[in-house]
Amino acid sequence: MGEIALIKKRIAMKIKLNINKKQGFTLIELVIAIAIVGLLAAVALPAYNSSIMKGRRVDAKNAVLDLAAREEKFFATNNTYVATMAQLGLNAAAGATTVAIMSGNTSYYTLSVPTQTATSYTINAAPTGTQTADACGTYVVDSLGSQTNFNGAGMIAASVGCW
Repeated sequence: MGEIALIKKRIAMKIKLNINKKQGFTLIELVIAIAIVGLLAAVALPAYNSSIMKGRRVDAKNAVLDLAAREEKFFATNNTYVATMAQLGLNAAAGATTVAIMSGNTSYYTLSVPTQTATSYTINAAPTGTQTADACGTYVVDSLGSQTNFNGAGMIAASVGCW
C-alpha cells in the first residue's frame, strides 16, 4: 500500500504544478508578433494601393477607347467629329465636354475632348482625387489612334507600361 500512496502523492504534485503554472504570452512574444504584422503591412499596403490604381487606369482606358469608338461612329454618320458628350450618347448635360469616370461612387478620372475639329479630335483621361498620385498621369488618344500619357507637369511621362 505504500507504493500506491506514493504514486497518488506524485500525481497530486504534478497536478498542483500544472495548476500553478502561469499561462499567456510574454511581452517579448507580443512585441515580436506586432513587429511581424507591421512588416507584412508595410510590404502589402503599397502593393495593394498600386494594384487599385492600376485597376482604375484600366477603367479610364476603357472609357477613352469607348469614347473614341463613339466619335468614329458619329463621324461615319455625320462626316464630322463632335466634342459634346451628350451627342455621343453619354450621360452628360447638354453641351458638356467632360464626364467623370466613376469607380463606385467616386470619380478617379475625368474624360474630356479638349481639342476637336471636323476632321480630328483628342481625348484625355485626367486623374482626379487620390489617383493624381499615380505616376502614369493623363492618358491621351487622338483621332489617328496614337496614345500617350502626360505627367502632372504636362511632359510626356517616362513611365513604361502604364496604359
